[in-house]
Amino acid sequence: MNRELEAAINATREAGKILLDFYDTDYAVDDKGTSPMYSGSNPVTDADRSADSYLRETLTGEFPDYGWFSEETKDSPERLSKERVWIVDPLDGTKEFIEKKPMWVVSVALVEDHEPVLGILYNPLKEELFTAVKGGGAEMNGEAVTCSQKTDPSEMVILNSRTETRDGLWLPFKGAFKKLMGVGSVAYKLGLTAARKADVFATLRPKNEWDVCAGHCILNEAGGTMIDLNGTEPTYNNENTLFSPGLVAGNREAVENTLRVLTAEVAESA
Repeated sequence: MNRELEAAINATREAGKILLDFYDTDYAVDDKGTSPMYSGSNPVTDADRSADSYLRETLTGEFPDYGWFSEETKDSPERLSKERVWIVDPLDGTKEFIEKKPMWVVSVALVEDHEPVLGILYNPLKEELFTAVKGGGAEMNGEAVTCSQKTDPSEMVILNSRTETRDGLWLPFKGAFKKLMGVGSVAYKLGLTAARKADVFATLRPKNEWDVCAGHCILNEAGGTMIDLNGTEPTYNNENTLFSPGLVAGNREAVENTLRVLTAEVAESA
């Protein structure tokens, strides 16, 4: 896995440079249309596409037998027959990229037999590089990281979605946690949670494999876990790549306690 890790880190850093080259320019922005994962616009830019092209050509060129699944590449059922598959979001946090908020990352993961075995997240604006290989622990900028060990919801800082907060989805839970902190980029939130910058990550809307795969690997290696709101741990390289209705991640006890809070509110309102 050392060869894959080195290649993926180099490619991820280069993709970050490509994105920065676009950052202060007048690039094109299109709308990909409605999605259960978002409210409002679902933008894609020339920056997303350029970073995706570079990552695809580089990683599939070096590892031609591996499959490919990316937000910005048309999906192919061929990947389903592959033992190893790259799962990529070349720019997770496109809205934040457009708004000039430093809450976006390049996300690259490698999956083997439906399990994430390598994860890389890179925020080039903050020079934050999160890395993990299965069984090797997690690092941020070369330093080992582990998840927070807080378990009491009233003492926990929850990283949640800026959009979900704006849409009022978190109003019922405002008093249940110490703090709800809206941060852009699903992948970035997972990296920050793995690095103990917050206690738990949670989302109340569906997410795709490319949103969370790299972050899931990093979080696992930081001593955490991630489950959907039905209590099931995600697997990857599936035909249906959407995780619904939402996800929670952190140390196991914190995740279980957070899930109880979220599902209790849903049950009461039903």
